[in-house]
Amino acid sequence: MADEIQLSNPPLSLYIHIPWCVRKCPYCDFNSHAVKDELPVRQYIAALLQDLEADLPMVWGRPVHSVFIGGGTPSLFPADAIAEIISGVRARITISPAAEITMEANPGTLEHDSFAAYLDAGINRFSLGAQSFSDQQLKTLGRIHASDEILRAVSGLQAAGADNFNLDLMFGLPGQTPTQALADLQAAIDCEPQHISHYQLTMEPNTLFAHKPPAGLPDNDQLADIQESCAELLQAAGFVQYEVSAWAKASKGINYRSQHNLNYWRFGDYLGIGAGAHGKLTLAAEGRVLRTAKKKHPVTYMDRVADSSVDSGHIGELRQLSENDLVFEFFLNQLRLKDGVHKKDFSLCTGLAWARVEGQVNQAFAQGLLYDNGEFITTTTRGWHHLNTLQSIFL
Repeated sequence: MADEIQLSNPPLSLYIHIPWCVRKCPYCDFNSHAVKDELPVRQYIAALLQDLEADLPMVWGRPVHSVFIGGGTPSLFPADAIAEIISGVRARITISPAAEITMEANPGTLEHDSFAAYLDAGINRFSLGAQSFSDQQLKTLGRIHASDEILRAVSGLQAAGADNFNLDLMFGLPGQTPTQALADLQAAIDCEPQHISHYQLTMEPNTLFAHKPPAGLPDNDQLADIQESCAELLQAAGFVQYEVSAWAKASKGINYRSQHNLNYWRFGDYLGIGAGAHGKLTLAAEGRVLRTAKKKHPVTYMDRVADSSVDSGHIGELRQLSENDLVFEFFLNQLRLKDGVHKKDFSLCTGLAWARVEGQVNQAFAQGLLYDNGEFITTTTRGWHHLNTLQSIFL
Protein backbone atom coordinates (compact mmCIF):
# COMPACT_ATOMS: atom_id res chain seq x y z
CA MET A 1 0.00 0.00 0.00
CA ALA A 2 1.70 3.20 -1.19
CA ASP A 3 2.37 6.10 1.21
CA GLU A 4 1.56 3.92 4.21
CA ILE A 5 1.25 5.85 7.44
CA GLN A 6 -0.52 4.42 10.48
CA LEU A 7 -3.38 2.13 9.62
CA SER A 8 -5.42 1.68 12.78
CA ASN A 9 -8.17 -0.75 13.77
CA PRO A 10 -11.41 1.31 13.98
CA PRO A 11 -14.42 0.41 16.18
CA LEU A 12 -15.98 -2.97 15.37
CA SER A 13 -19.67 -3.74 14.82
CA LEU A 14 -21.56 -6.92 14.00
CA TYR A 15 -24.23 -7.32 11.33
CA ILE A 16 -26.45 -10.43 11.43
CA HIS A 17 -28.57 -11.15 8.36
CA ILE A 18 -31.82 -13.11 8.49
CA PRO A 19 -32.82 -13.48 4.83
CA TRP A 20 -36.49 -14.46 4.93
CA CYS A 21 -39.59 -12.30 4.54
CA VAL A 22 -43.29 -12.96 4.01
CA ARG A 23 -43.24 -11.43 0.54
CA LYS A 24 -40.56 -9.73 -1.55
CA CYS A 25 -41.34 -6.03 -2.06
CA PRO A 26 -40.98 -4.76 -5.66
CA TYR A 27 -38.49 -2.01 -4.68
CA CYS A 28 -36.27 -4.21 -2.48
CA ASP A 29 -32.75 -5.12 -3.62
CA PHE A 30 -31.66 -6.71 -0.33
CA ASN A 31 -30.86 -10.40 -0.12
CA SER A 32 -34.31 -11.57 0.95
CA HIS A 33 -36.35 -14.65 0.11
CA ALA A 34 -40.10 -15.17 0.51
CA VAL A 35 -41.02 -17.84 3.03
CA LYS A 36 -42.36 -20.94 1.32
CA ASP A 37 -41.99 -23.60 3.99
CA GLU A 38 -41.26 -23.76 7.69
CA LEU A 39 -38.20 -21.68 8.55
CA PRO A 40 -35.05 -23.70 9.43
CA VAL A 41 -34.55 -21.61 12.56
CA ARG A 42 -32.26 -23.91 14.56
CA GLN A 43 -30.17 -24.90 11.54
CA TYR A 44 -29.72 -21.27 10.59
CA ILE A 45 -28.73 -20.23 14.13
CA ALA A 46 -26.09 -22.97 14.17
CA ALA A 47 -24.79 -21.71 10.82
CA LEU A 48 -24.65 -18.10 12.05
CA LEU A 49 -22.57 -19.01 15.06
CA GLN A 50 -20.18 -21.20 13.08
CA ASP A 51 -19.90 -18.39 10.52
CA LEU A 52 -18.92 -16.03 13.33
CA GLU A 53 -16.32 -18.49 14.61
CA ALA A 54 -14.76 -18.62 11.13
CA ASP A 55 -14.28 -14.83 11.15
CA LEU A 56 -12.99 -14.53 14.72
CA PRO A 57 -9.26 -14.98 13.89
CA MET A 58 -9.44 -11.67 12.00
CA VAL A 59 -10.75 -9.74 15.04
CA TRP A 60 -9.11 -11.38 18.08
CA GLY A 61 -9.26 -9.16 21.16
CA ARG A 62 -11.56 -6.54 19.64
CA PRO A 63 -14.92 -5.85 21.33
CA VAL A 64 -18.16 -5.31 19.39
CA HIS A 65 -19.69 -1.87 19.97
CA SER A 66 -23.00 -2.38 18.15
CA VAL A 67 -25.08 -5.22 16.75
CA PHE A 68 -27.68 -4.96 13.99
CA ILE A 69 -30.02 -7.83 13.11
CA GLY A 70 -31.42 -7.08 9.66
CA GLY A 71 -33.07 -8.79 6.75
CA GLY A 72 -35.38 -9.83 5.29
CA THR A 73 -37.63 -9.69 8.30
CA PRO A 74 -35.80 -10.73 11.48
CA SER A 75 -39.06 -10.55 13.44
CA LEU A 76 -40.10 -13.75 11.66
CA PHE A 77 -37.75 -15.44 14.14
CA PRO A 78 -39.35 -15.87 17.60
CA ALA A 79 -37.84 -14.08 20.56
CA ASP A 80 -36.26 -17.23 21.99
CA ALA A 81 -34.36 -17.69 18.71
CA ILE A 82 -33.12 -14.09 18.82
CA ALA A 83 -32.06 -14.66 22.45
CA GLU A 84 -30.16 -17.79 21.40
CA ILE A 85 -28.35 -15.84 18.67
CA ILE A 86 -27.37 -13.00 21.00
CA SER A 87 -26.22 -15.34 23.79
CA GLY A 88 -24.27 -17.41 21.26
CA VAL A 89 -22.54 -14.29 19.99
CA ARG A 90 -21.71 -13.18 23.56
CA ALA A 91 -20.13 -16.58 24.23
CA ARG A 92 -17.76 -16.08 21.31
CA ILE A 93 -16.87 -12.38 21.27
CA THR A 94 -17.06 -9.52 23.76
CA ILE A 95 -20.02 -7.20 23.29
CA SER A 96 -19.50 -3.85 25.02
CA PRO A 97 -21.87 -3.36 27.99
CA ALA A 98 -23.34 -0.20 26.43
CA ALA A 99 -23.65 -1.71 22.95
CA GLU A 100 -26.63 -0.74 20.81
CA ILE A 101 -28.40 -3.94 19.71
CA THR A 102 -30.95 -3.24 16.97
CA MET A 103 -33.48 -5.53 15.34
CA GLU A 104 -35.54 -4.71 12.26
CA ALA A 105 -39.24 -5.53 12.47
CA ASN A 106 -42.25 -5.17 10.23
CA PRO A 107 -45.61 -3.92 11.55
CA GLY A 108 -47.50 -7.05 10.48
CA THR A 109 -49.08 -8.29 13.69
CA LEU A 110 -48.68 -11.97 12.81
CA GLU A 111 -44.94 -11.78 12.25
CA HIS A 112 -43.46 -11.30 15.68
CA ASP A 113 -43.53 -12.16 19.36
CA SER A 114 -44.35 -9.38 21.76
CA PHE A 115 -41.83 -6.56 21.80
CA ALA A 116 -41.40 -7.20 25.51
CA ALA A 117 -40.11 -10.68 24.63
CA TYR A 118 -37.56 -9.23 22.22
CA LEU A 119 -36.43 -6.75 24.88
CA ASP A 120 -35.93 -9.68 27.25
CA ALA A 121 -33.95 -11.41 24.52
CA GLY A 122 -31.41 -8.57 24.53
CA ILE A 123 -32.70 -6.14 21.91
CA ASN A 124 -32.49 -2.50 23.05
CA ARG A 125 -33.34 -0.68 19.80
CA PHE A 126 -35.96 -1.45 17.13
CA SER A 127 -36.21 -0.31 13.53
CA LEU A 128 -39.78 -0.48 12.27
CA GLY A 129 -40.36 -0.66 8.50
CA ALA A 130 -43.39 1.63 8.21
CA GLN A 131 -42.50 3.12 4.75
CA SER A 132 -45.80 5.04 4.49
CA PHE A 133 -48.98 5.77 6.43
CA SER A 134 -51.07 5.78 3.24
CA ASP A 135 -52.82 2.47 2.68
CA GLN A 136 -52.85 3.08 -1.08
CA GLN A 137 -49.10 3.72 -1.14
CA LEU A 138 -48.43 0.68 1.03
CA LYS A 139 -50.35 -1.42 -1.48
CA THR A 140 -48.34 0.08 -4.36
CA LEU A 141 -45.10 -0.67 -2.48
CA GLY A 142 -46.14 -4.29 -2.02
CA ARG A 143 -46.17 -4.06 1.76
CA ILE A 144 -48.21 -6.65 3.65
CA HIS A 145 -49.32 -4.27 6.42
CA ALA A 146 -51.77 -1.37 6.57
CA SER A 147 -51.40 1.93 8.38
CA ASP A 148 -53.42 0.80 11.40
CA GLU A 149 -50.95 -2.04 11.93
CA ILE A 150 -48.11 0.50 12.14
CA LEU A 151 -49.97 2.31 14.91
CA ARG A 152 -50.61 -0.97 16.74
CA ALA A 153 -46.95 -1.92 16.47
CA VAL A 154 -45.87 1.48 17.82
CA SER A 155 -48.33 1.11 20.70
CA GLY A 156 -46.86 -2.32 21.38
CA LEU A 157 -43.34 -0.91 21.44
CA GLN A 158 -44.31 1.85 23.84
CA ALA A 159 -46.31 -0.46 26.10
CA ALA A 160 -43.31 -2.80 26.30
CA GLY A 161 -41.10 0.08 27.44
CA ALA A 162 -39.03 0.27 24.27
CA ASP A 163 -37.54 3.74 24.56
CA ASN A 164 -35.39 3.70 21.43
CA PHE A 165 -36.99 2.96 18.08
CA ASN A 166 -36.63 4.12 14.50
CA LEU A 167 -39.31 4.47 11.83
CA ASP A 168 -38.36 3.94 8.19
CA LEU A 169 -40.33 6.28 5.92
CA MET A 170 -40.13 6.71 2.16
CA PHE A 171 -40.81 9.78 0.05
CA GLY A 172 -40.98 10.29 -3.71
CA LEU A 173 -43.75 7.72 -3.97
CA PRO A 174 -45.92 7.37 -7.10
CA GLY A 175 -48.22 10.38 -7.42
CA GLN A 176 -47.08 11.78 -4.08
CA THR A 177 -47.40 15.56 -3.69
CA PRO A 178 -45.44 17.63 -1.14
CA THR A 179 -48.65 17.95 0.89
CA GLN A 180 -49.11 14.17 0.97
CA ALA A 181 -45.45 13.62 1.86
CA LEU A 182 -45.79 16.06 4.75
CA ALA A 183 -48.92 14.28 5.98
CA ASP A 184 -47.04 10.98 5.89
CA LEU A 185 -44.14 12.48 7.82
CA GLN A 186 -46.40 14.11 10.38
CA ALA A 187 -48.04 10.75 11.03
CA ALA A 188 -44.58 9.31 11.69
CA ILE A 189 -43.65 12.18 14.01
CA ASP A 190 -46.91 11.70 15.91
CA CYS A 191 -45.75 8.16 16.76
CA GLU A 192 -42.99 9.79 18.84
CA PRO A 193 -40.01 7.76 17.57
CA GLN A 194 -36.54 8.74 18.68
CA HIS A 195 -35.19 8.35 15.14
CA ILE A 196 -36.62 8.64 11.61
CA SER A 197 -34.93 7.29 8.48
CA HIS A 198 -36.45 9.43 5.72
CA TYR A 199 -35.30 8.30 2.30
CA GLN A 200 -36.29 8.51 -1.32
CA LEU A 201 -37.81 5.60 -3.22
CA THR A 202 -35.26 4.63 -5.86
CA MET A 203 -35.44 2.16 -8.72
CA GLU A 204 -32.67 -0.25 -7.75
CA PRO A 205 -31.29 -2.65 -10.39
CA ASN A 206 -32.61 -6.21 -10.36
CA THR A 207 -35.90 -5.29 -8.69
CA LEU A 208 -39.43 -5.51 -10.06
CA PHE A 209 -39.71 -1.71 -10.03
CA ALA A 210 -36.52 -1.42 -12.09
CA HIS A 211 -38.07 -3.58 -14.81
CA LYS A 212 -41.47 -1.93 -14.59
CA PRO A 213 -41.37 1.42 -12.75
CA PRO A 214 -44.65 2.56 -11.21
CA ALA A 215 -46.43 5.43 -12.96
CA GLY A 216 -46.51 8.95 -11.59
CA LEU A 217 -43.12 9.17 -9.88
CA PRO A 218 -42.36 12.79 -8.84
CA ASP A 219 -39.87 14.68 -11.00
CA ASN A 220 -36.68 16.27 -9.66
CA ASP A 221 -38.33 19.61 -8.88
CA GLN A 222 -41.13 17.91 -6.96
CA LEU A 223 -38.59 15.79 -5.08
CA ALA A 224 -36.62 18.90 -4.12
CA ASP A 225 -39.82 20.54 -2.82
CA ILE A 226 -40.66 17.43 -0.80
CA GLN A 227 -37.18 17.21 0.71
CA GLU A 228 -37.08 20.87 1.67
CA SER A 229 -40.55 20.96 3.23
CA CYS A 230 -40.01 17.68 5.07
CA ALA A 231 -36.65 18.85 6.43
CA GLU A 232 -38.35 21.95 7.85
CA LEU A 233 -41.03 19.82 9.51
CA LEU A 234 -38.48 17.45 11.04
CA GLN A 235 -36.42 20.32 12.39
CA ALA A 236 -39.50 21.95 13.89
CA ALA A 237 -40.32 18.64 15.61
CA GLY A 238 -36.91 18.55 17.28
CA PHE A 239 -35.10 16.15 14.96
CA VAL A 240 -31.51 16.82 13.90
CA GLN A 241 -30.20 15.59 10.56
CA TYR A 242 -26.82 13.92 10.94
CA GLU A 243 -26.72 11.95 7.67
CA VAL A 244 -28.39 12.21 4.26
CA SER A 245 -31.47 10.23 5.29
CA ALA A 246 -31.10 10.00 9.09
CA TRP A 247 -32.77 12.24 11.67
CA ALA A 248 -32.42 11.78 15.42
CA LYS A 249 -33.69 13.39 18.59
CA ALA A 250 -31.49 14.34 21.53
CA SER A 251 -33.35 14.44 24.82
CA LYS A 252 -32.43 14.12 28.51
CA GLY A 253 -28.76 13.95 27.56
CA ILE A 254 -29.32 10.93 25.27
CA ASN A 255 -28.28 11.12 21.63
CA TYR A 256 -30.44 8.78 19.56
CA ARG A 257 -28.26 8.69 16.46
CA SER A 258 -27.86 5.12 15.18
CA GLN A 259 -24.47 4.05 16.52
CA HIS A 260 -24.35 1.06 14.19
CA ASN A 261 -25.01 3.06 11.04
CA LEU A 262 -22.62 5.79 12.19
CA ASN A 263 -19.89 3.17 12.32
CA TYR A 264 -20.59 2.28 8.68
CA TRP A 265 -20.50 5.91 7.60
CA ARG A 266 -17.32 6.62 9.56
CA PHE A 267 -15.65 3.74 7.70
CA GLY A 268 -15.53 1.58 10.80
CA ASP A 269 -15.17 -2.19 10.75
CA TYR A 270 -17.99 -4.71 10.90
CA LEU A 271 -18.32 -8.45 10.86
CA GLY A 272 -21.09 -9.67 8.57
CA ILE A 273 -22.61 -13.08 9.28
CA GLY A 274 -25.55 -14.75 7.60
CA ALA A 275 -26.61 -15.46 4.03
CA GLY A 276 -25.44 -12.62 1.76
CA ALA A 277 -23.97 -10.60 4.65
CA HIS A 278 -21.12 -8.23 3.85
CA GLY A 279 -18.32 -7.18 6.17
CA LYS A 280 -15.32 -4.85 6.29
CA LEU A 281 -12.33 -5.73 8.45
CA THR A 282 -9.05 -3.93 9.08
CA LEU A 283 -5.94 -6.02 9.75
CA ALA A 284 -3.78 -3.15 11.01
CA ALA A 285 -0.76 -5.29 11.85
CA GLU A 286 -0.71 -6.54 8.25
CA GLY A 287 -1.51 -3.15 6.67
CA ARG A 288 -4.60 -4.55 4.95
CA VAL A 289 -8.34 -3.83 4.77
CA LEU A 290 -10.62 -6.66 3.65
CA ARG A 291 -14.15 -6.93 2.33
CA THR A 292 -16.08 -10.11 3.08
CA ALA A 293 -19.25 -11.44 1.44
CA LYS A 294 -21.05 -14.63 2.43
CA LYS A 295 -22.95 -16.96 0.08
CA LYS A 296 -26.30 -15.38 -0.76
CA HIS A 297 -28.83 -18.17 -0.95
CA PRO A 298 -29.70 -19.43 2.55
CA VAL A 299 -29.60 -23.10 1.53
CA THR A 300 -26.21 -22.72 -0.17
CA TYR A 301 -24.98 -20.68 2.79
CA MET A 302 -26.00 -23.28 5.38
CA ASP A 303 -24.52 -26.12 3.29
CA ARG A 304 -21.22 -24.26 2.91
CA VAL A 305 -21.01 -23.49 6.62
CA ALA A 306 -21.68 -27.14 7.46
CA ASP A 307 -18.83 -28.25 5.16
CA SER A 308 -16.41 -25.42 5.90
CA SER A 309 -14.41 -26.77 8.87
CA VAL A 310 -14.62 -23.17 10.15
CA ASP A 311 -13.00 -21.65 7.07
CA SER A 312 -14.22 -18.10 6.39
CA GLY A 313 -13.06 -18.16 2.78
CA HIS A 314 -15.11 -21.28 2.13
CA ILE A 315 -18.29 -19.64 3.45
CA GLY A 316 -17.94 -16.65 1.15
CA GLU A 317 -15.41 -14.31 -0.41
CA LEU A 318 -12.48 -12.34 1.00
CA ARG A 319 -11.14 -9.40 -1.01
CA GLN A 320 -8.37 -6.98 -0.11
CA LEU A 321 -9.22 -3.36 -0.88
CA SER A 322 -6.86 -1.59 -3.25
CA GLU A 323 -5.61 1.94 -2.66
CA ASN A 324 -8.26 3.29 -5.05
CA ASP A 325 -10.95 1.23 -3.30
CA LEU A 326 -9.94 2.67 0.06
CA VAL A 327 -10.09 6.26 -1.19
CA PHE A 328 -13.49 5.88 -2.84
CA GLU A 329 -15.15 3.86 -0.08
CA PHE A 330 -13.87 6.19 2.66
CA PHE A 331 -15.32 9.28 0.99
CA LEU A 332 -18.45 7.49 -0.27
CA ASN A 333 -19.37 6.89 3.36
CA GLN A 334 -17.94 9.87 5.22
CA LEU A 335 -19.37 12.51 2.89
CA ARG A 336 -22.89 11.39 3.83
CA LEU A 337 -22.36 12.80 7.33
CA LYS A 338 -23.19 16.36 8.33
CA ASP A 339 -20.17 16.46 10.65
CA GLY A 340 -17.80 16.23 7.72
CA VAL A 341 -14.51 14.39 7.28
CA HIS A 342 -11.67 14.63 9.79
CA LYS A 343 -8.44 14.65 7.78
CA LYS A 344 -6.64 12.58 10.41
CA ASP A 345 -9.28 9.85 10.15
CA PHE A 346 -8.45 9.36 6.48
CA SER A 347 -4.93 8.22 7.29
CA LEU A 348 -5.98 6.14 10.31
CA CYS A 349 -8.67 4.31 8.31
CA THR A 350 -6.75 3.82 5.05
CA GLY A 351 -3.05 3.93 5.93
CA LEU A 352 -2.61 6.59 3.22
CA ALA A 353 -1.26 10.13 3.46
CA TRP A 354 -3.72 13.01 3.04
CA ALA A 355 -1.56 14.13 0.10
CA ARG A 356 -2.99 11.12 -1.78
CA VAL A 357 -6.36 12.87 -2.13
CA GLU A 358 -5.44 16.55 -2.09
CA GLY A 359 -5.94 16.87 -5.84
CA GLN A 360 -9.47 15.43 -5.67
CA VAL A 361 -10.32 17.49 -2.58
CA ASN A 362 -9.12 20.66 -4.32
CA GLN A 363 -11.26 19.78 -7.33
CA ALA A 364 -14.30 19.55 -5.03
CA PHE A 365 -13.33 22.89 -3.43
CA ALA A 366 -13.15 24.51 -6.88
CA GLN A 367 -16.65 23.26 -7.73
CA GLY A 368 -18.06 24.60 -4.48
CA LEU A 369 -18.93 21.12 -3.21
CA LEU A 370 -16.64 21.04 -0.17
CA TYR A 371 -15.49 23.59 2.40
CA ASP A 372 -12.17 23.49 4.31
CA ASN A 373 -12.68 23.90 8.07
CA GLY A 374 -9.05 23.30 9.00
CA GLU A 375 -8.89 19.81 10.50
CA PHE A 376 -12.22 18.97 8.85
CA ILE A 377 -13.66 19.24 5.37
CA THR A 378 -17.42 19.57 5.23
CA THR A 379 -19.97 19.32 2.46
CA THR A 380 -21.41 22.65 1.32
CA THR A 381 -25.12 23.16 0.66
CA ARG A 382 -24.37 22.78 -3.03
CA GLY A 383 -22.41 19.59 -2.35
CA TRP A 384 -25.25 18.24 -0.24
CA HIS A 385 -27.65 18.73 -3.17
CA HIS A 386 -25.19 17.13 -5.61
CA LEU A 387 -23.82 14.38 -3.40
CA ASN A 388 -23.47 11.82 -6.20
CA THR A 389 -21.35 14.28 -8.18
CA LEU A 390 -19.20 14.98 -5.13
CA GLN A 391 -18.70 11.30 -4.33
CA SER A 392 -17.82 10.52 -7.95
CA ILE A 393 -14.77 12.83 -7.75
CA PHE A 394 -13.18 10.20 -5.52
CA LEU A 395 -14.11 7.27 -7.77
